[in-house]
Amino acid sequence: MTEFFKGIPQIHYEGPASHNEFAYKYYNPDEVVMGKRMEDHLRFGVAYWHSFAYEGGDPFGGRTFDRPWFGEGMDKAKLKADVAFEMFDILQAPFFCFHDLDVRPEGATFAESKRNLEEIIDYFAEKMETSKTKLLWGTANLFTHRRFMAGSATNPDPDVFAYSAATIKSCMDATIKLGGANYVLWGGREGYETLLNTDLTREADQAARMLEMVVNYKHKMGWDGAILIEPKPQEPSKHQYDFDVATVYGFLKRYGLENEVKVNIEQGHAILAGHSFDHELALAGSLGILGSIDMNRNDYQSGWDTDQFPNNVPEVALAYYEVLRAGGFTTGGTNFDARIRRQSLDPEDLILGHVGAMDICARGFKAAARMLEDGKLEAARQARYADWDTAANQAMLKDGDLETIQARVLADGVNPEPRSGRQERLENLVNSYL
Repeated sequence: MTEFFKGIPQIHYEGPASHNEFAYKYYNPDEVVMGKRMEDHLRFGVAYWHSFAYEGGDPFGGRTFDRPWFGEGMDKAKLKADVAFEMFDILQAPFFCFHDLDVRPEGATFAESKRNLEEIIDYFAEKMETSKTKLLWGTANLFTHRRFMAGSATNPDPDVFAYSAATIKSCMDATIKLGGANYVLWGGREGYETLLNTDLTREADQAARMLEMVVNYKHKMGWDGAILIEPKPQEPSKHQYDFDVATVYGFLKRYGLENEVKVNIEQGHAILAGHSFDHELALAGSLGILGSIDMNRNDYQSGWDTDQFPNNVPEVALAYYEVLRAGGFTTGGTNFDARIRRQSLDPEDLILGHVGAMDICARGFKAAARMLEDGKLEAARQARYADWDTAANQAMLKDGDLETIQARVLADGVNPEPRSGRQERLENLVNSYL
């Protein structure tokens, strides 16, 4: 045991009446909702990077945190892992997620970085033998080091492409070894700053070829996890290729990969793309590519990704409503891609940020389940389109052409009047569940 979380108890469910801040008020992992335990619905994950690698910096200021594991070398990396698994146990978190750079020191060469990753993954594996916490997903950091300033798969330098492919293989191997449920591709630098030096066709083809290799390697290894792309707009690249769910799906269709790859959608990224979280989730569900989510929020007055813990029950409820409408998570889950604020210095802050977020998600999720089970919202949606279900209108949609439809309008004297969308009624209905 380390001393970092000394004195902080394991978090248990005590119910809404509890005044104990170190307790869950709404998240009861064993509560059965829609025939399944809440823990199995929500599949909470802790983000290794924000919880243990983040130093408290922002775009205008450097490190504010003082952690005993900060520094280079494998001893520091193992101490970080010790603290991480202690926190997983305190929270009773079912999952965690990581990038390679979060968990191991950067080597002077690729071979050294690979050895460091393999050593720390072996250390993780030992810890996971006595821990309930599993791996939700792994990924490669292909954006922080200066070698990736012009992208990884889309880079004009073939050596960077090769280095990226080698890194992805190592991270996929690590994910598979730890029994990970998903592998995520986060293209933070896959975009461009100016068209003056960019070949859009070439870069798209390169990105697709890298993704094809990832998919092929998954099948070669016989791994049944999911490959996920995380849509990300504008940050850090000015023109990001994986801007939103629609853009990613268009890319997948263009290269015939829509049946092989799904999406990991982040609330903060949805906002930066000019959408709502539930919009992105609904679209992914409609397209059949909803895989997993990163749960956080942005500061709506800031134009960058602030990665704050969720605190808005109505927003969360609408998000989980779309997850449930899409059939719920299979390999995916709820990863807290969220960090405490740079003035939140204490170990307790790190624990309580997650406790509060898990309670907010539980409240929103239970409201979403009530909405879906009650069926009133879905009934209203179906009623709005009910006329399309008649035989005549189905035939018009399937077999009609402009000439026959015009003839029908003339013969029947069709002169439609607008119909109310009843938005306010439906908003009131949603609010009645919260």
